[in-house]
Amino acid sequence: MTSSGCLDAAERSPTRWERLKAWARRLKENVFALYLAARDRRTPAVATVVAAVVAAYALSPIDLIPDFIPILGYLDDLVIVPAGVWLAIRLIPLDLFAEFRTLARERLEARPRSWVAAAAIVLIWLWAGALIGWWLVVVWSPG
Repeated sequence: MTSSGCLDAAERSPTRWERLKAWARRLKENVFALYLAARDRRTPAVATVVAAVVAAYALSPIDLIPDFIPILGYLDDLVIVPAGVWLAIRLIPLDLFAEFRTLARERLEARPRSWVAAAAIVLIWLWAGALIGWWLVVVWSPG
């Protein structure tokens, strides 16, 4: 405890939000590590297939259950992906997966972030939404 009687950041326990962010960060690292594992020849064949499927599904913008469906929409993000990650990790030898996880962490930390690319993606989605809206108006307009 500090002289003011308050706990400093190192002494207090993490909040729920901090634990959730840490869990999400680990999940992201593990998914990227599975991507790396699927591409490595040292990964056993069954583990390669499972890792490739889990990484492709987790990184894909298309969900099994769309997120706009209440409750069920986040089921894949909260249950299916973590369960697939868990299974794939169990199929890969521990020392080998530790290597992939370290490499994934290093690459994710060194990855540049591009606001221009993010803006381009947002503009593409807005354009697609406007195109769908236009199409709906043309199809559903009377006469």
